[in-house]
Amino acid sequence: MSSSSSIHNGQASSSRSPLSASPEEYRSEDDDLEIQRDELLAAEDPLHEDDNLSGGASFKRKQNATGPSFASRFLSSPFTRSRNATPTPPETPNSTRPRVGAHPSTNTILEYLNQPTNAGAGLQDTKDASGLDWYVEGPGRRVGYDDLTAIDWIYEYNKERTRLRQLSSNAPGLLGQVKLFADACQIWLILVATGLAVGGIAAGIDISSDWMGDLKQGVCSNVENGGKFYLSRPFCCWGTNSYAQCHDWRPWSARMGVQNKGGSYIIEYIFFVCLSVLFATCASLLVNKYSLYAKQSGIPEIKTVLGGFVIRRFLGAWTLIVKSLGLCLAVASGMWLGKEGPLVHVACCCANLFMKLFGSINGNEARKRETLSAAAASGISVAFGSPIGGVLFSLEQLSYYFPDKTMWASFVCAMVAAVTLQALDPFRTGKLVLYQVTYHSGWHAYELVPFAIIGIIGGLYGAMFIRLNMRVAQWRASPSNPFLKRPVLEVALVALVTALISFPVTFLRAQSSELVEYLFAECRDIQDDYLGLCKAGVANTGVIFILLISALIGFVLATITFGLQIPAGILLPSMVVGALYGRVVGLIVEVWQREHPHFFAFASCEPDIPCVTPGTYAVIGAASALAGTTRMTVSIVVIMFELTGALTYVLPIMVAVMLSKWVGDAFGKRGIYESWIHFQGYPFLDNKDDTALPDVPVAQIMTRFEDLICLPATGHTIGSLRALLAEHRFRGFPVINELREAILLGYISRTELQFALDSATSASRSLPQTTECYFQHLPLADPTVTLDLRPWMDQTPITLNSRTSFHLTRGMFGKLGLRFVIFTNRGALSGLLTKKDLWYVLNEGEVGRMGYGGGVLREETDGREDERGLLHSEHDDRDSRGGEG
Repeated sequence: MSSSSSIHNGQASSSRSPLSASPEEYRSEDDDLEIQRDELLAAEDPLHEDDNLSGGASFKRKQNATGPSFASRFLSSPFTRSRNATPTPPETPNSTRPRVGAHPSTNTILEYLNQPTNAGAGLQDTKDASGLDWYVEGPGRRVGYDDLTAIDWIYEYNKERTRLRQLSSNAPGLLGQVKLFADACQIWLILVATGLAVGGIAAGIDISSDWMGDLKQGVCSNVENGGKFYLSRPFCCWGTNSYAQCHDWRPWSARMGVQNKGGSYIIEYIFFVCLSVLFATCASLLVNKYSLYAKQSGIPEIKTVLGGFVIRRFLGAWTLIVKSLGLCLAVASGMWLGKEGPLVHVACCCANLFMKLFGSINGNEARKRETLSAAAASGISVAFGSPIGGVLFSLEQLSYYFPDKTMWASFVCAMVAAVTLQALDPFRTGKLVLYQVTYHSGWHAYELVPFAIIGIIGGLYGAMFIRLNMRVAQWRASPSNPFLKRPVLEVALVALVTALISFPVTFLRAQSSELVEYLFAECRDIQDDYLGLCKAGVANTGVIFILLISALIGFVLATITFGLQIPAGILLPSMVVGALYGRVVGLIVEVWQREHPHFFAFASCEPDIPCVTPGTYAVIGAASALAGTTRMTVSIVVIMFELTGALTYVLPIMVAVMLSKWVGDAFGKRGIYESWIHFQGYPFLDNKDDTALPDVPVAQIMTRFEDLICLPATGHTIGSLRALLAEHRFRGFPVINELREAILLGYISRTELQFALDSATSASRSLPQTTECYFQHLPLADPTVTLDLRPWMDQTPITLNSRTSFHLTRGMFGKLGLRFVIFTNRGALSGLLTKKDLWYVLNEGEVGRMGYGGGVLREETDGREDERGLLHSEHDDRDSRGGEG
């Protein structure tokens, strides 16, 4: 009956989750079988009979006996069955479905292979000639992927190739070419629509967050120039030289009629703090009540999804709505967070919703991830006004698989998003982002030394930020955290502390994007220096001190804020901190050059022309902080170049980024996103990872045969298989011929096995629990009273010899995107290794536990391993609404 020996701690060794849907949801239908007894007795396995398949299944198209007419060549293809349609059983006895003994055509086999992911509707018994599982052995039918499971990249790409082959063979003539063209246009329609949507959403977030951010300090009213309450301060004071001359903009103290200077300060302080806390609390309430997946930046989860993992509802409609609204409130609160990273999540949500309109892409998980990789570029494109930088960001940071066609698709999507944002022009400046600047002078050779110093500081900043942020995250997830089950209160408290500290400091009172704009700019381009950045003489020393204090406060607050349950990115806070310490270095060099103009290093400076531009040091500081935090290189250089438009500063930026990455890597290879992936326990295998692997055979790491639950080819009933599924929580089961020899026949996932049993016992078929089940051909089996499970079994799983090295196995998982590998020895099952097993070894360093034959993926808690860290911890166990991801 059931197979193999004991199970260690009851832990599964495959990569599929238990079936969560009810049998009624699948709406499986049975076939009315009309098979003669003599045909059953005389039947042999058609897979080994040349007569039944006319020489075996061939994917070459057969020539018809009579050529099609001229009219049929143009009219046949639009009326053929859709390539993704599920075969439906006949509704009347007069159906023309083929009988046993009929020869299946190549197109019919191709149609079977192209069964949609939701295969199983209209399930046919495999003894019927129209039940194509009888004629085709291979990866088997698939029900779909459950939440928190890995996808099968090889199967998905094979399914896509088969679909294209079928579409080409079933679409002759002019109309057929039109269908092929329409099929190829689908991805472009998705990407163009995504670009338009992302550009519009980004413009809305910019306008809303700027208005609410300025609302903390005052409101626009009609005093002289017809100001309206819905205008932010820049638009309210449009045309004036300074805010001091803008009478339409009225601080809250003026609105309340308070004239005393001390009283005005207190009133404005109270309004600033109260509105900051209100905005942050509302944003956190939205996240916790409607979509928990909208919290933080979402980039670690996107990397995991693009790596082949399924997180349902993460890219749904509710997530998009909550993320967009939450970003407006979170950015306006003045907390140390940014909207740049979350805009990537917004872009992927838009693309996912548009993909639902096109079944050929939405039904293929591999193509979905290619489309999401392309769409992610539009998020960075509108965040930084950097279309090329967005493409490189997707390539360098996000994508697991990025072929040339995806790069071209990313370029198109990023361009459309940037053009849309440019057309909407939310800042009415003609710039894509508020902090775009252009410099009037170049740099000198001696400045490479302070640029290198800035790069080193950036690497140290990134390493310290990651280390401290992970410590805070560990404390936040521990039982000692008093806010463990009150995340909204924690957000409100952090917002309160941030507002109390920020208001007295001039630089921290401004919005982050506004502060970056001023730090990047040259003083001669700043018309209204209301922040006091361009003071001269002795006052410049005070500016340097305030900038240093602001950088230190920003570092601490960003460390605490990133990880709260609120939409929050880390790119802009890192840029602000880097721009602050970069501007400090620039001001120091400027003072030094002005006080010692005859120093030999300043010999290249020209008299009466400013030799040092502190704003360029801020740009290089921002790039170094980004590189130290994220460990990106090329994309950061391109983003900063597109941001400033200063081609001459590409080399200094490259030097700073290079040194920042080197210094940061000396403290740890993981960037902030990889650190959060590791902390959350996502089974993400980075195919760019060059970490040294232990030189051991895979037999010391795999879960050995003795610790697996295997299914023999015969001897099970529906009842015994149900009992097996109830007893064990394995994601799948290897299938062997018998327990003694253990010759591997295939692998069946828990999802497919559960669905097949539910279909057999549903009202349409109603097989009893004592029905015999089998996984190999039985010529004398009566299909009306037995259950053939071969159609649901993967008969061609990836297998390796048990003596294979661990290094080769790791390479196959990374290059092929495998979910599991089965190991055999002369055809006999030896063991199994899943993607999560491998991840556990690489990330937890369980080398000391190897060699005991028990595998490495063993549960020590009551919860399922596959749900650990995946937004399903005890304190996050609540309903997250939204569409399926």
